[in-house]
Amino acid sequence: MNDKYSGKVFDEVEIREALQKRLPHWKFSNGSIRRIFKTGGWRVSLMIANAVGHLSEVAWHHPKLIILYDEVEILLNTHEADGVTDRDLALAEKIEDFIDWIPGDNGDQRLPGLPKKPELTYISR
Repeated sequence: MNDKYSGKVFDEVEIREALQKRLPHWKFSNGSIRRIFKTGGWRVSLMIANAVGHLSEVAWHHPKLIILYDEVEILLNTHEADGVTDRDLALAEKIEDFIDWIPGDNGDQRLPGLPKKPELTYISR
């Protein structure tokens, strides 16, 4: 396997524009794109970390994860390129779609989703 990345490395202006258009909950700082998911507690933080781990492994593109009791921070950059590339944006979009999915959002009511009870808060939106 070739560890050298041969694609485009985005500059800061391109990154900020892409985030604004495609990933409004993500920020750019210190060479990475990042998002913090506020959760309902430790078990939810672990579930999100595991879900991100699964997506990252099958994509073969691994973020840095910071897991706290009630939040998970995800930081992405392409290590081989020493910057942010389309790989990072693509994985961030996949993570966003997967973690922020809510049953019934597309009109499909077959899956009811979580009951609307404060003690069952999963992710703060």
